[in-house]
Amino acid sequence: MKKAVSLAFVAAFTGLWLSQVWAYEGGSVKDGGTISGAVKFKGSAPAPKKLDINKDKEVCAKTPKNDPSLIVSGGNLVNAVVSITDIKKGKKADPQKVTLDQKGCEYHPHVVALVAGSSVEILNPDGILHNVHSYSKVNSAFNVAQPKFKKAMTQKIDKPEIISVKCDVHGWMSGWLFVAEHPYFSVTDKSGSFKLTDVPPGTYTVEVWHETLGKQTQKVTVKSKEEAKVTFEMGK
Repeated sequence: MKKAVSLAFVAAFTGLWLSQVWAYEGGSVKDGGTISGAVKFKGSAPAPKKLDINKDKEVCAKTPKNDPSLIVSGGNLVNAVVSITDIKKGKKADPQKVTLDQKGCEYHPHVVALVAGSSVEILNPDGILHNVHSYSKVNSAFNVAQPKFKKAMTQKIDKPEIISVKCDVHGWMSGWLFVAEHPYFSVTDKSGSFKLTDVPPGTYTVEVWHETLGKQTQKVTVKSKEEAKVTFEMGK
């Protein structure tokens, strides 16, 4: 019994020690550099897939909707998240308040990126019932009804994780919360571009994540006050 307790204590202490050793340290960055570039779609872009809007059509079907899981604009990949995976010290990772809007029975933005410890304000301007359901594994999942009179509600996300979000009322609604340990991340828009600023000089692993196409990494060296350019190409 004593041996089991002792082993449990050692394991707990080791886990705490490792978490302290590997935790991100935020502060001031002097003479940092920049990582910038673009994420391209490799191959011919698939035709947009139309969604079947089969409920609350008077609100949700005002405009046609396409599947947001793979959006390509002019050869550029939209809604990819570019981040540094192995940075342990850099600029401050201050909690934020970000917005996830459900206007027109769609999540806007489709991918929301935030620092762990931040709050997500979820808006419902539609005047109908939504139900926001997060499929978390690390954080506590939430499954909350948002009736028409509840225009806004807030959920705090404490730990790094990529979280799928869906609406249990409108099955076609899908979105993502990309929760990072540090502030070095960027979500691509229609230009496919990204920029990570105030990066301490060094060599890092830069990763691009996309909900359909998976992940891809490149090693990038950042020099003081210089800009490192990198291009990703992702395809099916």
